Order: sequence, then structure tokens, then C-alpha cells
Amino acid sequence: MAAYDCDLFVIGGGSGGVRAARIAAGYGARVKLAEESRMGGTCVIRGCVPKKLYVYASRFAQDFEDSAGFGWAVKGTQFNFSQLKAAKDKEIARLENAYKGNLERVGVETIAARATITSPNTVRLSDGRDISAKYILVATGGRPFLPEAVPGIHLADNSDDFFEWNDLPASVIVVGSGYIGVEFACLLNRLGVKTTLIFRSPKPLPSFDEDLRDHLVKALEAQGIAIKANHEIARIDGHHGALSATLKDNTSLAAERIIYASGRVPNTKGLGLENAGVVTGKRGEIPVDELSQTITPSIYAVGDVTDRIALTPVAIREGHAFADTVFGGKRIAVAHGAVPTAVFTTPEIGTAGLTEAQARSAYKKITIYKTDFRPMKATLAGSTERTFMKLIVDGETDRVLGVHILGEAAGEMIQLVGIALHMGATKTDFDATMAVHPTAAEELVTMRTPFSVD
Repeated sequence: MAAYDCDLFVIGGGSGGVRAARIAAGYGARVKLAEESRMGGTCVIRGCVPKKLYVYASRFAQDFEDSAGFGWAVKGTQFNFSQLKAAKDKEIARLENAYKGNLERVGVETIAARATITSPNTVRLSDGRDISAKYILVATGGRPFLPEAVPGIHLADNSDDFFEWNDLPASVIVVGSGYIGVEFACLLNRLGVKTTLIFRSPKPLPSFDEDLRDHLVKALEAQGIAIKANHEIARIDGHHGALSATLKDNTSLAAERIIYASGRVPNTKGLGLENAGVVTGKRGEIPVDELSQTITPSIYAVGDVTDRIALTPVAIREGHAFADTVFGGKRIAVAHGAVPTAVFTTPEIGTAGLTEAQARSAYKKITIYKTDFRPMKATLAGSTERTFMKLIVDGETDRVLGVHILGEAAGEMIQLVGIALHMGATKTDFDATMAVHPTAAEELVTMRTPFSVD
């Protein structure tokens, strides 16, 4: 008789948990996975995927306008948000079923229930069952943050709520300076919603390179987004369709809806970690070592719930590495440095490696290369769109420390640039790479004159 009901019990059916379960099962482990909501987690159900679909939709209006410069006559185009939502919901349902199917095909038992930890090797399901496991993996992701102390906060929507909207308001206030805030503000504005973006910091995207932040602000303002930097909402009054946000400087703003997109926090509330001796951090995060193991040897955690880097590919890589380590005998620690990432505003941002400020604090000598140009498409379209690129180079070793891009397809470009940075490419390597012409990306390998040398 087996000592445990299963070898691995995964709590959470998001990207990290699903990947860990699949790979562990591939090694022959007996795996069970519990998800209390929908399979696919934040990214698939209420995050990256539906957001990107909405971003695509938001860009067509400008594409139609730009097409006139290329000889097209596009008249009478109309946007139907309910049609978009229906198409999005259908695609999300397809992906959810695919996640379930992939798990079933490798023998993972999926359980539609909430699981809480009752001991280092036991979980209790919301249906009353207790299941024992040699290892427990926590992959419950994050949940939207809402400042509960703000009077009237119940009148606001969070970032999850947004994807359940059946129609668009005429006006909206978006609160948040991170990925979600700027992306929502941009796509809503481009879908014809009068948009105001509010955040506490001087500029959006606080952890990003200063040049990227400056160029993004210019681009958002040029599109007609009203930016309220260094502001916070003190209270909210009214009702959906007629809301009033009073700021801490006593000014007020009116909008039909308010979205708080000010980040997510680790989803550990009521998980029972204390029953296994695991103490969470200030934000609710689960402390883990380089192998994603907690202080309790039988319990691991991956993804946003650890508050390391809250990105879906990171969660997937951590889940895979966990399974390789625990069930494949490979001992793999995920490298969290120089992680490429994209922000799907319009224009997009792609970034990898160090910011200029980080490089200056860590290296004795750095060299900066910059370029700011009008992309080819904009010339005939008559658009004012600009593309910005920046390379940060170690002045002593010639190694490229950071690459920052703002412009069309920046997300696609930075994925490939990320490979070069991970391999330790030098500026000389960039210079020796043949350019692809005519493309915006060729600028990455043709920048020859330093902007500054320290």
C-alpha cells in the first residue's frame, strides 16, 4: 500500500501549476491538481491572453486610419464590443478545455475544488475529503489589490472584473502605474473611451528605464489619455454610470467607471500554510529558496504566489524546474536575471536586462547607445508615431547589459534579444550581426555612435 494518496498534489491550475503537474506526471509521478475556479489561472482566464486579444482589437482603429495613406478607402467601420467579448469568451473556453485535456492525457487527476493545507503532507478539499501527498506544490498565483480603506472602493472594478464587462463606458478612470494600468488605459482609449490614468508615482512603470518611461508618457498623452501623476483617490461616490473620484488634493474627477489596476498580491489568504509551518511575508508571499522549496521540505511554491517575478513565462519555467528537480533528479534552479518582458501598450515596450540607473550603480564604466526615429509605416500613414531604442553596454567588457525598445513589435523583438543577453553577447557581437533591411529591428545592430560614455 502506498504511503501517500499521491506523489504530488498541486494547488492551483494556472500556468505554473499545470506545467509542474504535466512534467511530474511525465516522470511517472502520481499527480493530483485542485483548482477552485477555472483551469488556466490568471494569464489564460483574466490576464495576458484576454488582454492581448483586446489590445489587438484596440489597434484596428488606427490601422484603418493609417490605411488611407496607402491607398485604401475604409468607410463606415463600426466597433461592437459585445461581439469582441463573445469571441474572447469562446477562445478562453477553448484554452481552458485544452489545459484540462493536456493534464488528462498525461494522467493527472484534476479536481474542481478549493484545497487548503492541513499538515506538511495533507490537504483538505472543499468537498470534505482529505488527501495525503509526498509533496505539495502551491501555485495559487495572485489576486487583484484593492485599497480597502478608501471609502466607496466597492464602487470600483478590479482588473479581473474588467474582462466581464458586457459594454464599454463613455469614460473611465484607470488607477495604476504598472503593466496592467498602462495597458488598460491604452486599449480603452483606443476603443473610444475617454480615459484618465491616475498613479502615485511621478511616471508610469516605476521599475523601467527612465527613457522608456519618458517616451511612453509622451506617446500616451499624444493619444489623448489624461495622465494624473502624483495623485491618489481619497474616496469614490455615486454609482456605476455616474461615479465621482475625489483625489487627495480635494479635486474631483467624474467617470462612468473606475478600474483599479494597481497590481496583484500573492493569493495565500486562507490557504492553511501555517498548518505546515510556512510563514508568509508582508505581502502574503511564500518565501522559497532557489529551488522553489519552502522552509518545510515537503512544500514548494512557484509563480506569482512567491512574489519573485510576476510573469507567466517565469511561473512556467519555475514549475518545470520544480518537476525536473524533485521528480527528474536534475536539480535545476531558474535564472531570474535579464528576464525579457513586454508591456502591451500602443506603442509596445520590450525590455531586457538592466536599466541605465541599475547599470550605473553596479558597473564602473558604461556606454549608452540611443536611437529615436519615425518608422517607415508612419511616413505614408502621416502618423506621428516614433520608435525608441536603447542599448546599455559595460564599458570595460563590452557586454550588453540592457536593451530597451518602445515601438511596434517591441515585444516580438525583445524575445529574440533576450537570447543574446542570456548568452552574454557583446556590443561587438551586435555590430557584427547582419542587419535585416528594411526593418525597425535593424537599428539594434546598426547603432555605432555612443550617446554617452562614462
